[in-house]
Amino acid sequence: MEKTYSLTAHYDEFQEVKYVSKYNSSSTLSNGFNIQVSSKKQSKGVPRWSRRETCLLSGLVFAVGLCVILGCMLVLKYLSMDQEGQCLEECQEKKAFMRATTFISSNIDPTISPCTDFYSFACGGWLRRHRIPEDKLIYGTIAAIGEQNEEKLQHLLLQPVRRKHKESSERKVKEFFRSCLNLKEIDRLGALPMLHVLEDCGGWDVPEYTKHKWDFNELLYKTQGVYSTAVFFSLTVNLDDKNSSRYVIRIDQDGLSLPERTLYLGQDEDSEKILVAYKQFMQKILSLLGVENVQKKVQEILLLEQDLANITISEFDDVRRDISTMYNKVTISQLQKIAPYIKWKRLLDRIFHENFSEDEEIVVLATDYMQKVSDMIHSTPTSVLHNYMLWRLVVVLSEHLSTPFRDALHELSKEMEESEKQLELGKVCLTQANKHFGMALGALFVEEYFSSSSKAKVQQLVEDIKFILDSRLDELDWMDIETKEAARAKLKHMMVMIGYPDFLLKPEAMDKEYEFDVHEKTYFKNILNSIRFSIKQSVKKIRQEVDKSAWLLPPQALNAYYLPNKNQMVFPAGILQPTLYDPYFPQSVNYGGIGTIIGHELTHGYDDWGNFFIFSKKHFHLCQGIEKFKCTVILE
Repeated sequence: MEKTYSLTAHYDEFQEVKYVSKYNSSSTLSNGFNIQVSSKKQSKGVPRWSRRETCLLSGLVFAVGLCVILGCMLVLKYLSMDQEGQCLEECQEKKAFMRATTFISSNIDPTISPCTDFYSFACGGWLRRHRIPEDKLIYGTIAAIGEQNEEKLQHLLLQPVRRKHKESSERKVKEFFRSCLNLKEIDRLGALPMLHVLEDCGGWDVPEYTKHKWDFNELLYKTQGVYSTAVFFSLTVNLDDKNSSRYVIRIDQDGLSLPERTLYLGQDEDSEKILVAYKQFMQKILSLLGVENVQKKVQEILLLEQDLANITISEFDDVRRDISTMYNKVTISQLQKIAPYIKWKRLLDRIFHENFSEDEEIVVLATDYMQKVSDMIHSTPTSVLHNYMLWRLVVVLSEHLSTPFRDALHELSKEMEESEKQLELGKVCLTQANKHFGMALGALFVEEYFSSSSKAKVQQLVEDIKFILDSRLDELDWMDIETKEAARAKLKHMMVMIGYPDFLLKPEAMDKEYEFDVHEKTYFKNILNSIRFSIKQSVKKIRQEVDKSAWLLPPQALNAYYLPNKNQMVFPAGILQPTLYDPYFPQSVNYGGIGTIIGHELTHGYDDWGNFFIFSKKHFHLCQGIEKFKCTVILE
């Protein structure tokens, strides 16, 4: 008996085909299609998967399985890392506690009773282990932190540049540092860079036939507006002390090359020695510049500076600490009457690229001085004025010249500071990098040595100390209720900035802070480019809205400060370093370290400077005529 078999062929679309065969098997037809032979009768063929489709399905299943396996591995890895992270943090805390313990135990002197001599008990170990270095007059824990910071910063500056494009602030600060280290190239140029500056200002000596054409105000513009050098007076843009919501042009006494007026007067043996050293310095520098009649010029310039010293008020004088007495807001036309031998509108228009009204207001902090200095300008011979103004440029810029200029400076500073050892080149160049590229260098420092989490921890320290001060106000029996409310309100509105400004971590924003050319083989030119850019930025402020969150110091600065006209405390990352502050130290140690500095800065809001400022809803300004508080703090 014959059997009937159903043969199903797979085409592009499935079709059923009947075929009679006596073989119960699978075969391939001559046309290449697979034929499945079945012993059961089927009314309809069920679609079958091709070998290709089967392979694809198998691959998909394998891929899904692989993803599942990898996902499980990643989860396990994450859990493992989380556990490791917790362990790492615990280890860091344990290490920090050990460091704190070692720090305290090594610095105390347990052989001395704290009840008898607490200072020796607390600091005896430290004093035994440390001596004052040859290049320093004082030395302490803060100075030690400074040395650690310097090493860190120099290491960062010598690292390869990561962002290499032309406008990169990282590239610029590192190339600037290397240009400063390139003493071979600096020595090769010698006095030439300075001679170019002097030539731009007319050169030494005013020829007799051009003296009647010599323009004092033109040279004044060059020194103040191009090279940012104070001659006779300083001209800056600052917050208005009577209205901190605006910037104002401020004029003050300035123009001496020695740091204090009394050094010119020879009133004691020390100042006499310094004056002799200063004259020798002048002679050496002018000789290196190839100036003729050196002795005559030195004597003329020194006599003029001594005349300036006689009309200058010492910065240690109480008058210079009383901002309400010094502050004098005048218009340009009024200033012209105070100091008539300077063409003020012409000078300010050129520097600020504006056409100022005669009624534009300016703050003068030394009115009597400006009257006297104007008379001095009028009575001094042209050649002496000219040479003094050029000398001021030389004094400011000579530290950036070749080794002989630097040696002459060291001889003078050795007499003034009694320090025999000359600063290492690396430290000199780090100082210049901090000065000209502070924020760019600060960005490198913060990225490596200060975590954002420390901001919150230090903020808590500040708030705790503010809370205690607030509480203690209630305990003062000598202060009336109204004054306590004023003091408490000032405390409440005090702005605190910690670590670094946020824009520091945004490379593109940082690049805009240094929009000038830098090359690692042109150190002196880099300095001039930086000076001119700084003038440009300062000039722009006069019409800008005040940024009350702006920082005066870069974040790597080993300092802290309080600004009375902003009611603002700032604690840069540079001072928030071990052993003053460690995020893993016990809080008791941090209160004893950085806490003392926080408290110190806090009290500046109420001292003989901070108490002059009064608060309104929008800004701080200088108070006047408040007899009860003697111009102390009053807030909204």
